[in-house]
Amino acid sequence: MAQNNTIDTAKNHMKKAQEALSRELGSIRAGRANASLLSRINVDYYGAPTPLNQMAAISIPEPRVLQITPYDKTALDNIEKALLASDLGLTPANDGNVVRLVIPQLTGERRKEIAKEVGKQAENARIAIRSVRRDAMEDLKKQEKNSDITEDELHRLEKDVQKITDEAVAGVNDLAAAKEKEITEG
Repeated sequence: MAQNNTIDTAKNHMKKAQEALSRELGSIRAGRANASLLSRINVDYYGAPTPLNQMAAISIPEPRVLQITPYDKTALDNIEKALLASDLGLTPANDGNVVRLVIPQLTGERRKEIAKEVGKQAENARIAIRSVRRDAMEDLKKQEKNSDITEDELHRLEKDVQKITDEAVAGVNDLAAAKEKEITEG
């Protein structure tokens, strides 16, 4: 049953491409507060780089405000430094208890730039999915050539691979459309 293994492997790889796109899109600032913006921020905590979301509670008290409440108040200054050093381009406000990040309203031009970036990320995910499809098809053809599967099974399995490819690409398109909608409505 190696052919089913090929289909399962392809499905897994395509799912991973979608998950990677979802993570990437989550880190794109869209004019709204989104806790995933901070997912890549590491804070120097007692000499060790520590993910921000492991050392503080992140909440969204208002649509365009992220509030970071550290579990250890002595880490406030380090959190503020990490945010300033990050590529977010946001200035944190530290009131001694919490750090607030205000997400500015996006300009029309900036929205277009971000939408283009979303399009690029989505295209990269589609390319990864098509690459997985190509590898699966090659694997199936090798199995048929080695007489592991019949010609009829090959055609049926190729249709299965095409079906999961179409589903994965549709998933990528849905993710990108949702992010673009979020950006334009921001």
